[in-house]
Amino acid sequence: MTVDMSRLQARVTALLAEYGIPSAAIGVLHDGEIAEFAVGVKNVETREPVTPDTVYQCGSMTKTWTALAFMQLVDEGKADLDEPVRTYLPGFTVADPETSAKVTARHLLNHTNGIEEAYGDPGEDDDVYERMVAGITDAPQVFPLGHTHGYSAALGYAILARILEVLDGKRWDDVMRDRLFDPMGLTSTNSRREQVDETRAATGHLIRSLDEGPILTPIDYLPRAFGPGGGITSTARELLTMGYVLLHEGVAPNGKRIVSAGSIREMMRSRMPVPDPYMFGPEWALGLIVCDWDGETVYATDGSTIGQNARLRLLPDSNTAIVVLTNGGPRESFYRKVFNEILTGLGTVTIPDLPAPDATLSLDLSRYEGVYGRPGARYEVSVEGGKLYLTLILDPIQAEFLQRPDRIRYELLPVSETHFLMPPSDPLEDIQTVAIYDFTNGTARFLHTNCRVNPRLK
Repeated sequence: MTVDMSRLQARVTALLAEYGIPSAAIGVLHDGEIAEFAVGVKNVETREPVTPDTVYQCGSMTKTWTALAFMQLVDEGKADLDEPVRTYLPGFTVADPETSAKVTARHLLNHTNGIEEAYGDPGEDDDVYERMVAGITDAPQVFPLGHTHGYSAALGYAILARILEVLDGKRWDDVMRDRLFDPMGLTSTNSRREQVDETRAATGHLIRSLDEGPILTPIDYLPRAFGPGGGITSTARELLTMGYVLLHEGVAPNGKRIVSAGSIREMMRSRMPVPDPYMFGPEWALGLIVCDWDGETVYATDGSTIGQNARLRLLPDSNTAIVVLTNGGPRESFYRKVFNEILTGLGTVTIPDLPAPDATLSLDLSRYEGVYGRPGARYEVSVEGGKLYLTLILDPIQAEFLQRPDRIRYELLPVSETHFLMPPSDPLEDIQTVAIYDFTNGTARFLHTNCRVNPRLK
């Protein structure tokens, strides 16, 4: 069975209009064959149309690329997933002595290191990752090493990049080109903004209201500190090349072996439970999210920058990879509709719906009350009228730009003792899921949402 691409393109065009998203690029790899298209505009001001060759920002999908490069070091015997980071970076130190001595590449790859992203301002020069590692000597633990999953947006993969730099004797950007991009035959995939052909690049957009429509992002690119965790740009077709490598035991479409079959298996089977299992997946592997779609295991790698979104799904059972790239708009509801349209056409499993609230649950709501947060994030959980509410505190500058209040309140609808649905407060928002968990001391210690973990502050 194949996807009716003309029908799919019409459906995606309608969804772009519904959500106010300027453009999307779609690619499907099924049984070795690629089908792709792009619709919409790269920039709402220039109105220049996108094409399948348009380059989008991949955000945290970059982490999968960095993981592949690190697994090459493992294949070569130069690195080990379970050796302390200090084996390769002898001066590595954070505030917690145990973490300093025992944190490993595996902890970094699956986001269980627990180190706060307190690396200061490392600048934009070639020594950025060396400076990041040097800047975390006082970085505290968000949670004890290995205790839970808590997404590291930049720091964890920057440390991996620094190991790559030390072992290969070249900067991370050159490591990626020499180890991955060139061997795979990729000519449109880059790790530095200066390398991007701006005439082919999609511009990011934010949407404050459907009436206003999409506006250009105020931040064109993420800082270089996010490079190993979020700096790669690419096309739908070239992202499917990475998907091919993951589906074919480490071999690229051009026949070149990129990593060993054993390393691909290790990337997929070394897993850590995710406290909030519903939005992305119940487990996190090495550079990959593990999804359970009604009993079928699907692997995911996602990314977002400030105005662009990237989604890749790998279905080994049907030898299929699907990528969706956009330059604005809501993330989850759009991608779910597009993916399910494609998956239905292929006759494969589709993305399961989020769970329904359980009205029969009788919870001691006082166990959840409190303030949870990290630098730049604050959540207040309160009880009112026998119901649980979460108030999100926005940075005043962010709130002003987005034309939102700086305090946004959501009702939390229980799914289980630790899991909640958070219905949107605005038509432009997607429904979110939240985990509030770890009652070691009687009250919850952590709040986990959007893959990020936030410890109780009071």
